[in-house]
Amino acid sequence: MARLVERSSLHRATAALAAALMLAGCVTTQAGRIGPDDGRDACRPQLLALDSTGDFYGEQILQGAAIGAVSGALIGGLASGRWQGALIGAAVGGAGGAAVGYYAALQRQASDQRALYQQMSTDLSRENAQLDRTQIAFNNLMDCRLRTAERVRDLVRSGRMDRATAQAQMTEIRGRFQADLALAQSINGRIGARGTEFDTAIDSAIPGGKAAIQTAAYRPAPVRVAPRRNIEVKFSPSPDSARIGTVNAREVVAVRPGPAGSVVVETASGVRGYAPADAFPPQRAAPDPSQQAAATGDVRSLAATNISRRENFAESVSNAERLAQAGGGFELTS
Repeated sequence: MARLVERSSLHRATAALAAALMLAGCVTTQAGRIGPDDGRDACRPQLLALDSTGDFYGEQILQGAAIGAVSGALIGGLASGRWQGALIGAAVGGAGGAAVGYYAALQRQASDQRALYQQMSTDLSRENAQLDRTQIAFNNLMDCRLRTAERVRDLVRSGRMDRATAQAQMTEIRGRFQADLALAQSINGRIGARGTEFDTAIDSAIPGGKAAIQTAAYRPAPVRVAPRRNIEVKFSPSPDSARIGTVNAREVVAVRPGPAGSVVVETASGVRGYAPADAFPPQRAAPDPSQQAAATGDVRSLAATNISRRENFAESVSNAERLAQAGGGFELTS
């Protein structure tokens, strides 16, 4: 009888654990992520735009992880008859569910390999479009912060703001920038977790898998070279992006090909940004998988674009972190 009561209690507890795991990803709110609107943030619209793009990456990933965790908890708990089994099953199930959930769903739904490729193409196209929106939103937010800091410097230079007030404002801008980075890191983590699901599908469904796709989309290593003229280094490839540094003619910096018309520049201080490609000796162009994907809709090309955009966003967040560590953009004398 005692054994029966114990197993009944375990059934109820395992069910409660399953429910808790399913709700675990739903506890955050916008106010919790980015704070309430205090009416003083000039970049609030850009911040809201970035935060709103992040919701997308929680949908299917959480579902896959929750299903895996729940099934793991049920199997581990009920099979072993112990609390430890349920907890271990949940942890293992969560990790496994997130990785294989998407491809398992593809296999269940697709009637044949062609149908599987078609569904993958649809999902990758949707994912790539959202990654593009997230990248644009992040760039816009970073540009807004940097331009706000530049306006404070302009006010000091023109004598319209005293240094004490300016320093206080710059400290506030820097704090908001750091909070932006925390949000971007959180979104990047969700993108990476979701990317693991796509990587599993890519490795399972496409000959050669992710490794073959990355080899075909080889990214040239940086070379050390000096620009032909004085240049401004921008945060993003857009010519309208905020300036984060300068490089003088004949100053040697690390350069590698970037998006069309630009190169990625790493300055002596470790700050990375973008500059016009024509300011440097010709570089070997980096392949742009998005152009082929848009033209053909081929699942391999779409997968290459997906991998590239994930890497690009992660690199953008890393570049912003480097900028913050170097103090660039948030000093009164910059």
